[in-house]
Amino acid sequence: MSIGLLGLLDDVAGLAKVAAASVDDVTGMAMKAGMKATGAVIDDAAVTPRYVQGFSADRELPIVFKIAKGSIKNKLLFLLPAALALGYFLPWAITPLLMIGGAYLCYEGAEKVYHLLAPHQAHEHETHLASAAVNPKSLEDEKVAGAIKTDFILSAEIMAIALAELPNESLIAQAVILVLVAFGITLAVYGVVALLVKADDFGLLLAANNDGIARSFGRGLVKGMPVVMSGLSVVGTAAMIWVGGGIIVHGLEGFGLAGIGQFIHHWAEVAAHAVPNAAAVLAWAVESLGYGIVGLAIGAALIPVASYVVSPAWRAIKGRQR
Repeated sequence: MSIGLLGLLDDVAGLAKVAAASVDDVTGMAMKAGMKATGAVIDDAAVTPRYVQGFSADRELPIVFKIAKGSIKNKLLFLLPAALALGYFLPWAITPLLMIGGAYLCYEGAEKVYHLLAPHQAHEHETHLASAAVNPKSLEDEKVAGAIKTDFILSAEIMAIALAELPNESLIAQAVILVLVAFGITLAVYGVVALLVKADDFGLLLAANNDGIARSFGRGLVKGMPVVMSGLSVVGTAAMIWVGGGIIVHGLEGFGLAGIGQFIHHWAEVAAHAVPNAAAVLAWAVESLGYGIVGLAIGAALIPVASYVVSPAWRAIKGRQR
């Protein structure tokens, strides 16, 4: 009796070890898949803070929470099932869909550049689009909706990159790993965003401290955060343009149109060989610049299309629905 019990316990312990090893494997693969999407994660973290600018301090964290909730909804309810289904049934459709999303990012980024360089013409362009918000609540909803739309594209890229790292895994394993990636990346991105948008409030708290070092550090935070947020806004806009351009360039390569990608890659290698001590940084910078130029050109071309084709068509559809 005791021997049988010991044998059963030994079998249970063996099964527990196998289960633990499986959990470790899944966690490790999730971390590996998430790391491959680091570039898109950084872009996501850089883009989001600009949607919080201009609101009162008491609305900053609620807005970040709304965007984070929309982001996890994007990943789990829409992108995860879509990625698994497309990967299984229509793998050829993933690249074109990502390219459409990349074009949207290019348009969003180019529109911000257009607004900076030609504010009067940009205002005229905006009048062709959806009507402006008329009160703080609708403005907040509009900003949150815009952030969630942008997040959808970046999240799609993150999930696609992560899925590409799991070609030999079962459908269930892919689903579990992508769920871990979705939660981990969302917590990381919006945790950082929350810290950034509340850093000035933390600075005010420290500035009221009696300790001289803490007070000085707090004042530095208060003075420095507007500069940091402005810089992140610029980085976020640039990120949308070069990420969108990169998605389109890589998509074209998948369809056998590798000329643009090869041209950018060639000059990235030239820059890397010119300064071996900073080869990786220079190669990344030149590639990003190349993708950015492509993205800006595509985004600029889409601005009149959005004004005179997409927006009137959308208004006509909404009018019929009423």
